Amino acid sequence: MFPQIRISTHATAHARGVALGQASRPQVGHSVATYARQFAACGIDWSHARRLAQRYLPAIEALDASLLDEMRGLAEGSRFSFEDILTLNCRTEILPPNYFSGEPTAAEAALKANRAAGIPDWADDVYPLPQLPSDLSECTAMCVNGQASDDGHAWFSQNWDWIGRQRAALVVVYAVDANGTSFTTMAEGGMLAKIGMNQHGLAIGLNILRSVHDGAEPGVPVHILLRHLLSLPNMAAARERLSFIQDKLGFGAASNIPCADAQGEVGCFEVAPAGWAEQRPHEGVVVHTNHFLCESLLTQQAMMSNYLSSEPRLATAAQHATQKPLGLSSLQAFLRDESGEFLAVCRRPDPALPPEARVESVAGIIMHPQTRRFWIAPDVPSKTEFQLV
Repeated sequence: MFPQIRISTHATAHARGVALGQASRPQVGHSVATYARQFAACGIDWSHARRLAQRYLPAIEALDASLLDEMRGLAEGSRFSFEDILTLNCRTEILPPNYFSGEPTAAEAALKANRAAGIPDWADDVYPLPQLPSDLSECTAMCVNGQASDDGHAWFSQNWDWIGRQRAALVVVYAVDANGTSFTTMAEGGMLAKIGMNQHGLAIGLNILRSVHDGAEPGVPVHILLRHLLSLPNMAAARERLSFIQDKLGFGAASNIPCADAQGEVGCFEVAPAGWAEQRPHEGVVVHTNHFLCESLLTQQAMMSNYLSSEPRLATAAQHATQKPLGLSSLQAFLRDESGEFLAVCRRPDPALPPEARVESVAGIIMHPQTRRFWIAPDVPSKTEFQLV
C-alpha cells in the first residue's frame, strides 16, 4: 500500500501542510521531477510552468484562503518552494488543450531550459525526450446507485491511469479540514487531494478532460476543487458549490468528477472554463472516460488523437454496467478488464515506450459511501488485490 499519512485533527491549515510536507518529502520530489519532464514534453519548461501557476492564486484565495496557507506549510515541510507546490496543484491547468491530440511540440528547448535551471530530471542519461504517444489513455469510472447495486446502496469505482512512474509519488492522507470534516484521499505528493471520501460519505474521483479553452483564463484549479469538494456533505451541496464557482470564479481547466454519496446519489460532474454540467445515471449506473458527454459542453471538446482509447473504454464500461446487480466483486472485475490490451480499462504499461510515456492503470479505487469503506489496488488492478484503507 502507498504510504499512509495521518494529520493531527487539531492542526491549523499551515500546520497541516507542514506535517504533510514533512511526511511526504520524497513523494513531492518525485512529483516535481515527473511533471517537470512531462511539461517539457509539451514544450513548457519548469520556470514557465511556475509563472503560469501564479495566475491561479486569486481564484484559490477567493475560494478558500486556508488552502493557500496549507500549500505554504506543505512547501515548508517538504523543503520545496511555494511556487513548486502551487505548480503541482495546477498541473491540469498547465497541460495544454492539445495534450491528447498527438500534435508535435517543442520539447527539447524546454528540457534544455530545465537542465540549465538545475531542475532534477530522472531520465536524461537513458531516454531521449519523445513526443507524447498518440495512443495516450486515461481513467475509467463507474458509479452505481441503489437501483443497480447488490446491497441497495451507492458504489464508486475508477482506475486512475497515468504515467506509471508516478505510482511512487502516491500517498494516502487522513486529515481534518478547517471546518472539522475528516477525509481520506489518495493524492500525488505535493497535491492537496485527488480521489477520496469524507466523513459524510461523499466520494469523489477524477477523469481528465481537455477543453479548447483550458488555461485561457484563470479559474479554480481542478485539484484545488477536489480538495474543496471533500469538505461538503453530499452531491446536492456539490451542485450548489459548482454553480457558485461557475458564476463567481470560473474553472481553470476541464475534468470530469465522478461522485457518489451516502444518500445514494451518483453522477459525474463535467467542469470546464465554459461552465459545468452533470451526467446522470442511466438505469442506476453512470460511466465516464475522457471525453465530454454532457450536451451543453460537447462544443468545448479539444482535438483528440484518433487512437485515444476514451470511446472504446466507455463502451467496455457500458457493457459492465448491464451486468446488474453490481457490487464489490463485480466492480473489481470491471477495473481488472484487460480487453483491448494497451487501451483497456485495466491498462498494463507498454514496454516499448519510454517511462515518461508509459501510461498504465496506476491504481484502482472502490468506495462504499454508506459504510465509508475505501479500497485501493496499489498497482495495475489485475496484478494485485484491493486493500481496505
